[in-house]
Amino acid sequence: MSGELIHAIVYTEFNDAIGPNPLFYLPKELPENIRMLVGIKTITILSGDHGFIPDSLIIIPFPSIKLKGIIKYIERHDYTRRGNVAQSAITFLFKEIDDIIFYKYIDYLDAPFNETARIIGELQSQNAPHERISEELKYLRDNICTMLIQLRAKENMQSFTKPFPEISTQEDKVIEYKIKLAICGDPGVGKTSTILRFTDNAFSRRYLPTMGVSISDKLFRVKQNVVELILWDVAGQTKFQKMRRHFYQGSEAIVLVFDLTNPKSFDSIREWHTDIRKNLSRENDMIGYIFGNKCDMIKERKISKEDAKELARDLNLFYTEISALTGENVEFSFYQIAEAVLESKVEPMYN
Repeated sequence: MSGELIHAIVYTEFNDAIGPNPLFYLPKELPENIRMLVGIKTITILSGDHGFIPDSLIIIPFPSIKLKGIIKYIERHDYTRRGNVAQSAITFLFKEIDDIIFYKYIDYLDAPFNETARIIGELQSQNAPHERISEELKYLRDNICTMLIQLRAKENMQSFTKPFPEISTQEDKVIEYKIKLAICGDPGVGKTSTILRFTDNAFSRRYLPTMGVSISDKLFRVKQNVVELILWDVAGQTKFQKMRRHFYQGSEAIVLVFDLTNPKSFDSIREWHTDIRKNLSRENDMIGYIFGNKCDMIKERKISKEDAKELARDLNLFYTEISALTGENVEFSFYQIAEAVLESKVEPMYN
């Protein structure tokens, strides 16, 4: 399977008459005994808990085949079924040796699995062709593989990097808040360089297109709170447009980045904002910022501060200007975002 992290995929429908029915599976040569094992074990879990469908992902062992499975259960209304409910499950099988990456980052995987479960539920309700469900499973597989490969690479690099100077090793264990921040914008505006400047105080002079999404994080202190800011660098290329919908989910703040020397990237901010509104259910209370990057390039500048502020007001977002090259305003801007998110979490106190 792609990326060698996912051994196989089985999509099982729970049929009232015949029991677990593995409708789709990858690879196509996956043995029948494995398909049935997955189907029987996934439905047994539900039977043992009175048919209760867990909302979140779960991981279970399959000792006889030396694999583990990460499972997303799906439930939808179906008046042709007993109890007017149809149940199914998506199971990704992986090797036990790789389980740490799944356990550690299971929260990251929730959004793409949830979105695929929603789409498959709709497709089945519409009696869509089976090929459409298979396409969604393949898309989910590629999406998850991209994320896991990047996360595993990050794990492998951690032993060579120093901990962030703001927080000591002992304090790492008492993280009080985790904040997911999605960073979006056209290709080449400096999203990745801005993140590098913030997380590692480094500037990347070579542009490498992000493969779908790249995830970084940084621990720092906001007032008296230890915060882990998790930055999702969302690819700007059109070919990743369908994939983005997964990466927005769960974000507590959004940053839209444009290049002050590139009017096209500025005009695209509205399109990015519309895309986020369409795909992010909690957009109404979303904390949003616009970053105008490359403020150091004064002679090449094409977008005035007044025009940028007017756009921000129109979209009900905050605006700030930064330079990933010099680091101007970068750390302060991310601090402001984290502070704004924390303030939205804390209940006001009244005397």
